[in-house]
Amino acid sequence: MDAEPKVPARYYARLAEVSPELESALEVALKTLRIAPRTLTAPDATIPVSKVDRLIAELSRMLGRTDLGFDLGKLVSASSHSFVGFGMLNSATLGEALRFEAQYFRLVMPSFSMRYVRGPNHGEVQFRPRVAMSHLSLSFHLEAIGMAALRGVRDLTGARRPQCRLDISIPEPPHLHRYQKELKGVRVRFEASALPCVSLCILEDPDALRLDMADSHARRVAEDRCRSLVKKAADGGRFADWVAMTLREVADGLPSQEELAGQLNLSTRTLHRYLEREGTSFRELAGRIQHEVACERLGRGMSANEVAYSLGFQDPSNFNRSFRTFAGYSPGRHRKRSNVPSRG
Repeated sequence: MDAEPKVPARYYARLAEVSPELESALEVALKTLRIAPRTLTAPDATIPVSKVDRLIAELSRMLGRTDLGFDLGKLVSASSHSFVGFGMLNSATLGEALRFEAQYFRLVMPSFSMRYVRGPNHGEVQFRPRVAMSHLSLSFHLEAIGMAALRGVRDLTGARRPQCRLDISIPEPPHLHRYQKELKGVRVRFEASALPCVSLCILEDPDALRLDMADSHARRVAEDRCRSLVKKAADGGRFADWVAMTLREVADGLPSQEELAGQLNLSTRTLHRYLEREGTSFRELAGRIQHEVACERLGRGMSANEVAYSLGFQDPSNFNRSFRTFAGYSPGRHRKRSNVPSRG
């Protein structure tokens, strides 16, 4: 868990396919960040998450665009996922393909987890970040993964694509009109979750949707290869970084240790042990992030009571005591230090 997590570079190389303008910007950004072009284009190449963050930030700065993740996701087909995509395309039903993808998603994008949940007459795939990344990068990836999930369902089912609903935790983006124009027949809900997440709900039984390319022998070959790759794949990221990022992204209240452990398919005890191994604890991380968020909100002009309620405190006096214990002074004093006029 000490090494910085790396992700497949092949997806980011496809940004050059969006437009000639973006292709040129990508070349300049790679040069500016001293990233060799072959880092993106070499077979099976990987790139550290921190470099991805810097690359996305540089491209966004150069182009002034907010829809790069939207465009990238539209280009990512099921076949883009190497052996995982091969296994999906040769599955018997859409449900079987989604279960296969979820099982081996760490080979697709190690920085995110994928979970497939089947209901009585529907199915849902959920994607959540597993490693720390910048806010800009997180929004980029949530959009890209959501669009790629829609593209994948279309690739697998063709003209029989079922009705879908896309839930994404980011606020409505400046390019909202593109969702409305280009995702006909798909209901999209923004800020659908307090935790960073994107989910795609298939509004009919995925196991009833048979795939034309089904080949059980080819699927077994793909599964054997995926199993082999999983054994070699390093487990990406530090748990403490992931927990801190997730706590920081939550707008109202803080998730519990049990909720975060559930996202990683770990027991609470196991997550505690991993954090302890990294020299920290959930309580310590939650306290630090809660204090950082409180300071940010006080600095933006929110009153101590407003901050208390926004962080899930039922009694503002408990927030005041918690803040004073952590900082050694009151929220009101912090407001004065920030030169923010009092609002009560």
